[in-house]
Amino acid sequence: MLRAPPQAPRASRRPPPPRCSPAAGASPPPSAGGIRRLVLTPEGRAKLDARPDRDFYAFPRLVKHVDDGFLAALADLYRERLRPGWDVLDLMSSWVSHLPPERELPLRRVVGHGLNAQELAKNPRLDYFFVKDLNKEQRLELQTSSLDAVLCTVSVQYLQSPEKVFAEIFRVLKPGGVCIVSFSNRMFYEKAIGAWREGTAYSRVQLVTQYFQCVDGFTEPEVVRKLPSDAAGGKPASPLDAVMRLFGMAGSSDPFYAVISYRNFKPM
Repeated sequence: MLRAPPQAPRASRRPPPPRCSPAAGASPPPSAGGIRRLVLTPEGRAKLDARPDRDFYAFPRLVKHVDDGFLAALADLYRERLRPGWDVLDLMSSWVSHLPPERELPLRRVVGHGLNAQELAKNPRLDYFFVKDLNKEQRLELQTSSLDAVLCTVSVQYLQSPEKVFAEIFRVLKPGGVCIVSFSNRMFYEKAIGAWREGTAYSRVQLVTQYFQCVDGFTEPEVVRKLPSDAAGGKPASPLDAVMRLFGMAGSSDPFYAVISYRNFKPM
């Protein structure tokens, strides 16, 4: 018995599944080193003294801006995290880099950056230096992926465009390179940004943490703290001590804070 030839399958009348597309107005995720978001508001970036920073720092200040306890904690941290033979950038530096002695930590190259050439010229650890106001222009005259470490000591509170500066830090670091930002509660009050002046110790740590987090490709920041009570048998510093330290007068030891992050080998 003859059978009719099988019919070709009918084309499905169901509409094809919708194709995923970005929401209207959505921007693609940033590439490694791109800025995810802005951290500071315009008010948070403002300074009480609006003069150019180069004018404020026109005269050298050959003093240490934190006490010996802070500097000892910082040197110990550098011994732990830095390695001999590294290329290092001392960002927003001065006449001293606070690194361990060269016999303990011989580095291949230490590049200095700051606002006063006289201060930088007196720094014995610098192989060379450059002067730039990072609140005017954030680009660093350094090759991409050329540094093993970037250090920023008691100066982050003056950055008005920290998002762009930290993106530059990411750019100049080698994959796996480290950035160590250390600070206390001292500052030139009139030149610190509003978000720092009006903040607490906790909020300032969180602020620096967010500076790393706003740039795609940094590892999760690590926080190191050493407070005055740690070195005083648990006895907290008095409010008077805090006021005296703020104006550079003697008091109990300065609190030590550091926020550390690495340029990830593979951005997340």
